Amino acid sequence: MTPEIGIFGGSGFYTFLTGAETVDVETAWGSAPVTVADVDGVGVAFLPRHGPRHELPPHRVNYRANVDAMRRLGVHTLVAPFAAGSLRPELRPGDFVVVDQLVDRTWGRADTFHDRFDDGPQHVSLADPYTPRVRRALLDAGAAAGATMHDGGTVVVVNGPRFSTRAESAWHRQAGWHVVNMTQYPEAALAREAGLDFGGIALVTDYDAGLDGEPDLPPVRQEAVLEVVRANVDRVRTLLFAAVADLARR
Repeated sequence: MTPEIGIFGGSGFYTFLTGAETVDVETAWGSAPVTVADVDGVGVAFLPRHGPRHELPPHRVNYRANVDAMRRLGVHTLVAPFAAGSLRPELRPGDFVVVDQLVDRTWGRADTFHDRFDDGPQHVSLADPYTPRVRRALLDAGAAAGATMHDGGTVVVVNGPRFSTRAESAWHRQAGWHVVNMTQYPEAALAREAGLDFGGIALVTDYDAGLDGEPDLPPVRQEAVLEVVRANVDRVRTLLFAAVADLARR
């Protein structure tokens, strides 16, 4: 089966498909283990970006191999769910945000397939990192699943693996950004270079390092993040299955 839709798993989300075949896809940037299965007649490929045991911190994920493996399998659309800290009081833990913009604050990551311009310059536009058809499918699937959905928002991507300081978190809020994450970049840029449609959906797990005017709100802890993820794994899975069916029709 040639998969049409690719899905990256994030923190706490390491399995998605049942009855799947696992294939090691060789790329110029290393191999990537991908599971492939039929989901109601749609070929789906799944890859946990941090590894099956969360052994890869965000700055060590082989993003190029992951995206290129999906492309080599024949995927035309990538969906990237991710855990995120909220920078806004209206974005509460357990809510979902279908982001439409990103700000890259990472460093040292291999973030392009074009290490040389032997065939001429290769400068892609990333003005709009997220594909409208994928965003709409995710919003519709979330609404059908009864999730609290937020249409649009900017994710600021930090290098990790540490969380933000209070000063950094306040800066991100003052800049007008909405959620903070560690993996959306360079996934979005590489998907664009690979010619793949791309969508990102944030599961809000915490309030980062706090909110203005709420001094008693504790800063994010790893244990609290994973607790929210575990509580929402089934909802994420249901949402993604619905989005897969919708994307196959669009």
